[in-house]
Amino acid sequence: MSRNNQDRLGAAFPDSAAMPPQNTKPTLDFITPTELVDLPSEGKFYPQNHPLHNKKEIEIRFMTAKDEDILTSESLLRKGVAIDRFVDNIIVNKQVNSSNLLIGDKNAIIIAARISGYGADYETQIVCPSCGTKSENVFDLNDKKVKTADTSMEGVDNSDRGTFITELPLSKLKAEIRVLYGSDEKKFTEKLIAKSKTKSKVARRDTLITDQIKNFLVSLNGLDDRALINQFVDGMPAMDARHLRKVYREITPDIKIVNDFSCSQCSHEQELEVPFGADFFWPDSNVHAKGL
Repeated sequence: MSRNNQDRLGAAFPDSAAMPPQNTKPTLDFITPTELVDLPSEGKFYPQNHPLHNKKEIEIRFMTAKDEDILTSESLLRKGVAIDRFVDNIIVNKQVNSSNLLIGDKNAIIIAARISGYGADYETQIVCPSCGTKSENVFDLNDKKVKTADTSMEGVDNSDRGTFITELPLSKLKAEIRVLYGSDEKKFTEKLIAKSKTKSKVARRDTLITDQIKNFLVSLNGLDDRALINQFVDGMPAMDARHLRKVYREITPDIKIVNDFSCSQCSHEQELEVPFGADFFWPDSNVHAKGL
């Protein structure tokens, strides 16, 4: 038997037009776009448990105003971690961060982020390394030179733990070297900052080459004692040091933005490379010529 609910309850259901108005605040729904960035390493140097192992791309989101806050934070800039914090913020996969990224892959992310935030034209002031004359120069950030790792160099063997072994031409020692991660770069920067508090600029520059070699040299003749390695590097023959640096450049995947520079005053010509610092995102600061 059907039941008349209106009669039973003694009232009709309210008409929808008579219901109180709902809270309909306007919203601004916007999803920050993302993009895929090609990795110079093609994922070849990451261990099997790394999220980028054998991955050729990484997803990042476009820059936001909040990211600009990070890049302009005085405290982060003073500590030298603004760029790392920025990179960590824009990577979609939070298992990946600036510390466990290869340096070349990190550079690729920085360039892509700069393009998404401010466009491909990077106008900055160049200081001629020969005469010191300042001039304006425009780098096209889309004009990238991607260098994949050359792991088939003559005289260089791959080890079973992802490192490379080469014989030093003069001392004949077997040197084991590795590609560097963001964490290595961070430690190196921290050492430079510590030295800056106790040594002059000239003194810091005098140890730059040996400090870099100590950073990527893993072992000598199978010995990985850091004290022994550092002692050898400090007295390493220049021929051996040059060989190590050459091998390291060849095995390291990277990406660079370069431009041909010609000084209008002294006619000095040189290929310039754009450095990646916080000033890279703010075109009103100087970029000094850097020889490749």
